Amino acid sequence: MIGRRRFLAVSGLAVLGAAIGSPRLGAAASPRWRPYRDTMAIDGAGGISLIYFEDDPAAVAAELAAARASGLSGVLLTVAPSGQFWFGDAALESTKSNIAKWQSTIAAHPDALLLVRVAADLQRAHRGRRLGMIFGFQGTEPIGEDLDRIGLFRQLGVRVIQLTHNRRNLVGDGCMEPGNAGLSNFGRQVIERLNAERIVVDLSHGAQRTISEGIAASRAPVLISHTGCRALADLPRNVADAELRAMADRGGVVGIIFWPYLRTDTQPMAIDVIRHIEHAVKVCGEDHVGIGTDASVSPIERTPDFEKENREYIAQMTADGIFAKGRTRDLYLFIPDLNMANRFEVLAAMLSARGHADARIAKILGGNFARVMGEVWG
Repeated sequence: MIGRRRFLAVSGLAVLGAAIGSPRLGAAASPRWRPYRDTMAIDGAGGISLIYFEDDPAAVAAELAAARASGLSGVLLTVAPSGQFWFGDAALESTKSNIAKWQSTIAAHPDALLLVRVAADLQRAHRGRRLGMIFGFQGTEPIGEDLDRIGLFRQLGVRVIQLTHNRRNLVGDGCMEPGNAGLSNFGRQVIERLNAERIVVDLSHGAQRTISEGIAASRAPVLISHTGCRALADLPRNVADAELRAMADRGGVVGIIFWPYLRTDTQPMAIDVIRHIEHAVKVCGEDHVGIGTDASVSPIERTPDFEKENREYIAQMTADGIFAKGRTRDLYLFIPDLNMANRFEVLAAMLSARGHADARIAKILGGNFARVMGEVWG
């Protein structure tokens, strides 16, 4: 799934080279939230597509311009395949190769990017107006049955590991498994080792029991980095209030996603993101809510080719059961009225207009993620 999604992102970004100076990439034409420049903003699930543009200098420049215009201090970047059953040596080598590509890419652009290994790196990225890249997995498949790989991946810079994707793996059940079997014994061992290696446990995509049991098993605060509130949209990919409360009680943070899981019918818009944020704050408290867009930092150019590819992709996801049959094929894996690089600032301005205090908004934009990461990483 991740490869196809990246293809769609790349097809939308390919025409951005001529738009580097466009207001779409910056904040000039968008609502402003005055404290934004001084706020550490962290996307709990996102990324940029630089490794796909090695031979396209204009596209690279556009990506870096969008990263700067975003105002983000950090983004949790998936560096291992998600939703694929990779357990053997091939998984290990492929993941190591992908990490090496990202390390090289980040090193090639030190004025714009910074690899985050410790909490102080987030502060360095923020002060230097750079995008801090936080390496993470969406699934434990690259670990296979070898717990010692967790330490190896930490040495390579991985700082957040999500236990499952949508399907069942060796650790536990993903959200699309009807059996809802929860964590395996091996899964509990994985959490214990993640805690020992000071890697953040991410429970996104987990089945209800996997999330509940993962919260209880972890000695450190956990993330549910990108999801929605099941009380507002009763979908398997979203999280119920009971698990949200349990996560918050243990010091964790939930990130609100920008995907169509925020509604069960039409395309979600910014007001739907706000509804889920406000519900999560009501359930968890303002210290336990963030944003995990699960989208590219760069805005999407909705060209005819992109629209065609997107409809085909949504149709395939519907056939796979990711979206319910009967939903329109004109869904997007981003929020149309937040389709700009500085979407966090625009969303902050919307929250401010609804009466949320600046201190609360700063926590939601990234302060809460930074707290958990700092507590776990040290």
